[in-house]
Amino acid sequence: QVMEGEPYHHFRHRGTRQRALSRHWGWHMRLTRDPQVLWFEQQTAKRRSKRGTSVVPTDPWFPKQWYMNNDVHPDLNILTAWSRGYTGLGVVLTVLDDGLEKDHPDLAANYDPLASYDFNSNDPDPQPRYGDGDKNWHGTRCAGEVAAVANNGICGAGVAYNAKIGGVRMLDGAIMDIVEAQALSLQPQHIHIYSASWGPEDDGRTVDGPGVLAAAAFQRGVSQGRGGLGSIFIWASGNGGTNYDNCNCDGYSNSIYTVSVGSVLGDGHRPRYSESCPAILTTTYSSRTTSKVQIVTTDLHHRCTDKHTGTSASAPLAAGMVALALEANPALTWRDLQHLIIRASNPAHLLADDWAENGVGRRVSHYYGYGLLDAGLLVQAATTWAGTRPQEKCSVQALQGPRDIGSRLTISTDVSSCSQRIRSLEHVQVQLSLSYSRRGDLVVALSSPMGTTSTLVTVRPYDTSQEGYKDWTFMSTHFWDENPEGVWTLRLENRGDDHNKGQLSSFTLHLHGTDEDMPARRAAAPATDECLRRDELGECEDCGSSLYTHQGSCLSYCPPRFYGRARGATPRDTARVCASCHPSCYTCQGASANNCTSCPSGRTFQDITHTCQHP
Repeated sequence: QVMEGEPYHHFRHRGTRQRALSRHWGWHMRLTRDPQVLWFEQQTAKRRSKRGTSVVPTDPWFPKQWYMNNDVHPDLNILTAWSRGYTGLGVVLTVLDDGLEKDHPDLAANYDPLASYDFNSNDPDPQPRYGDGDKNWHGTRCAGEVAAVANNGICGAGVAYNAKIGGVRMLDGAIMDIVEAQALSLQPQHIHIYSASWGPEDDGRTVDGPGVLAAAAFQRGVSQGRGGLGSIFIWASGNGGTNYDNCNCDGYSNSIYTVSVGSVLGDGHRPRYSESCPAILTTTYSSRTTSKVQIVTTDLHHRCTDKHTGTSASAPLAAGMVALALEANPALTWRDLQHLIIRASNPAHLLADDWAENGVGRRVSHYYGYGLLDAGLLVQAATTWAGTRPQEKCSVQALQGPRDIGSRLTISTDVSSCSQRIRSLEHVQVQLSLSYSRRGDLVVALSSPMGTTSTLVTVRPYDTSQEGYKDWTFMSTHFWDENPEGVWTLRLENRGDDHNKGQLSSFTLHLHGTDEDMPARRAAAPATDECLRRDELGECEDCGSSLYTHQGSCLSYCPPRFYGRARGATPRDTARVCASCHPSCYTCQGASANNCTSCPSGRTFQDITHTCQHP
């Protein structure tokens, strides 16, 4: 590829990564020998940051955004991603919901009409319907979490505050398969990420998923969307926890094409509304028990709210974080992103009694997937990700004839026929047909040859159905990167009345993955220690000239209530440190009371004096 600009010519070759510092030997020799070339140099990407602008936004409600402003530890680590220069620029998202208040002052600058439509009234305008108790606020709140404008003195900041945001109005009316399909396939070459927080009833007794058209839209989206890299579908895992619902009975949440996002409270406890299932890939915050402040976002009538909550608040936060990753590396496929999300999720302080280590040493839970998503890790992993080999699928019919379930039934199946094509697993699906006298009493679990057990569906006490499962597909992400070779075991167990009975009539195991040895990548990855010198306690004393030394560790930004400055301990000291702001400031450019750039909640910013006043 040649880009002209007299008298320079910029050639691109595919031989080295964008960040490679070593020169490409072959091209170097050819150009050296060419008599017409006067001078050449391999260009490398250089990190440049704007001087004088702080990473921490100055929006008045940012101090309330506890899940991203370092108030809780760990938070979603959004500030690290921003400090590396990623804010969602060039990425387009849409929220499939009940509308979008496109003229909201904290959304208007990022609003994208091409990423919007109204399928309830069949027109291009997604503005929500007002009146009737103004219940159509959900889409506007979800959109603000992703892309509320930053540093404009209004409300808070979105996770990807430079991304373009659209809204699809589709939930304020009769929802049909064709409406879902149209929404999921809106402008697939323009929209990169679709965020959705809807699905079948979370009543703990429904088993339902996409119809024919919506199912085809998902498949078409991942194969053709985004120039063939695949549309990204981010999904809320469901709010049926109080009804003991399980997200593996929801065919949207458990599709291999969607990233299913779970919820956790600020203190690491599980919200009572959250559902569990092994289709959940990752988790973000959704609410807090220790204060009245929940998720801060845009609300109807140009207002601001700090009361947004539920799993439907978790999914847009993850969508915003994925937008940061796509800005960091626009060439990621839909599968690359799932690999990266797993690698950028941490069990951290998330509380559950089912954390277990899978066959490749990752801890995973049915409530949280691989844990709390970390935006800093996500963008860092995205920039160096090498891409995955094509997706392989191998299906094994594991049942010769119908079998009685009784109190328990175990079916084992050897998948050695698959081991040539799949070396490292991604999604594993179990497709079942069975009859049962009370469906909700049946627990279904799958164990891999590497010893990982995934509970596909738990007891659902309200599910009294006698329909059984008719060709239903369960999904698990817990075997990711394992080698599938060997014997897989399916266990069906009656946890109810002894009189329960039924028959398993078909069982197909679908394995998805690649022929690459994925765990070998982790072994080859170099350990990164950003610290140049540590003291006797192991605290960092010198982080070099590009990072800030703060409380014994190295940061790429200074957190709220601190500002960056040269340490200057000696004339040649190049180290940078985070120094304290004046106690009256939230963010600042210096230590005194008139160096504030924004204020904590309860104080107002004085533009002329750069001070924070008590009202």
